[in-house]
Amino acid sequence: MHTASVPGRSEYVSTGDCRLHVRVAGAEDAPPVVLLHGFPEFWYGWHRQMDALADAGYRVLVPDQRGYNLSDRPAEQRAYRVERLVDDVTGLLDATGHDSAAVVGHDWGAMVAWVLAQDHPERVERLGILNVPHPAAFEETLRSNWEQVFRSWYAGFFQVPRLPELAMRARDYGLLERTLTGSSHRGTFSEDDLRRYRTAWGREGALTGMLNWYRANGLGSGLFDRDRRIEPETLLLWGADDVALVEENARRSLEYCDDGSLEVFEQASHWLQHERSREVSERLVDFLE
Repeated sequence: MHTASVPGRSEYVSTGDCRLHVRVAGAEDAPPVVLLHGFPEFWYGWHRQMDALADAGYRVLVPDQRGYNLSDRPAEQRAYRVERLVDDVTGLLDATGHDSAAVVGHDWGAMVAWVLAQDHPERVERLGILNVPHPAAFEETLRSNWEQVFRSWYAGFFQVPRLPELAMRARDYGLLERTLTGSSHRGTFSEDDLRRYRTAWGREGALTGMLNWYRANGLGSGLFDRDRRIEPETLLLWGADDVALVEENARRSLEYCDDGSLEVFEQASHWLQHERSREVSERLVDFLE
């Protein structure tokens, strides 16, 4: 993958049982910000925010989470339980010498960020969330909103062994590409962006690693029973045109935050940090300061 045109530089850190590839930008002695990507992205999902945060005076740490791209891709499904994913973030902080950091997550990265703030609030200076609800808020919405049930059909398909991997690999990852382009506004993802994603998806074991996030953290896993409140100050940014998650999730999530605020972006999709990159960067810089 060509990385000359993207921000930061690559490092590798050990978090205990996992070796993570991390894209790093900003001064080494600057306060840290950890950016956590979701499905089906990798660290590159935050490339539009990295320079803005580094220029604002932050040390930006953007890992490929386990199962993705250049990080370790364990074969065992249990290796992707949310507790292990949270341990990767605390391990990243330990390995880089930080007691705590601001943490920002999108999609599954946001779910990891929610649970990190629940289980280790002392390690989260501030919490930024993009387009994923607090786990208990999502469970409540599933029980009360049939539209959310219908929108979540794909998570059931991902539980099937092997078939989703075959479907995603077909026609040069056409299904995954449409996951991005079909749920975003026209022009959000360039051909160069999609080339980078196809390279990451094509790494050995990557598709199974990515899908194991869903398989290890389904409705019966206990993830969505986590109703602990969020102590760190929280900013929730939400694209109103999200095809997978109804906006009710965002408002329910605020009820679990001791100090939370919500900003809804009209005419923006699930891929908020791509479509409204400048505004998201500005909101994050203002929030972190």
